[in-house]
Amino acid sequence: VQLQASGGGLVQAGGSLRLSCAASGSIFSIKAMGWYRQAPGKQRELVAVITSGGSTNYADSVKGRFTISRDNAKNTVYLQMNSLKPEDTAVYYCAARSGLGTVVDWGKGTLVTVSS
Repeated sequence: VQLQASGGGLVQAGGSLRLSCAASGSIFSIKAMGWYRQAPGKQRELVAVITSGGSTNYADSVKGRFTISRDNAKNTVYLQMNSLKPEDTAVYYCAARSGLGTVVDWGKGTLVTVSS
């Protein structure tokens, strides 16, 4: 599976951004799609995940602010990020996950910088 992420940038605290991740290739093998992020000096963490059935799950730190969604016709997953905080600054990666929850493919990261 090939994943192409886009939509990162610089935004002020309280602002919004929408990330997109377009999938191509063996997309039938994808059971779920996830957004992860990695801040400088920190481990990569799961931000949100959406299954092929549309179920979603979020990290506690982004609940109520971020929304993951998918457009099956476009093979694209989105991450709408509202009320952004400086601590949301990170490189964001989209990932294709197996039915067991393991990541099978990573997209290239897109940088999100939130200024205070």
